[in-house]
Amino acid sequence: MPRYDAERFDPPAPLALVTIRNPLSGATSVNVPMLLDSGAVVTLIPRTVVDRLAVDITSQRQLLDGPHQRWEEQ
Repeated sequence: MPRYDAERFDPPAPLALVTIRNPLSGATSVNVPMLLDSGAVVTLIPRTVVDRLAVDITSQRQLLDGPHQRWEEQ
């Protein structure tokens, strides 16, 4: 059973420390805290991890805000 994190989330939420690997280079980042959300439509990875692993991300992406079909980055 995952541990519930009461420091980052209110109410406490399930959190896993995961290892993320770049499949092309084999570079890894360990103990990345990730919220467990079984109803999630997308998975977001911290930009710092993406940069550290030199993951090639495409400039064409579609991120949606549910029924409003929009995404706002801040």
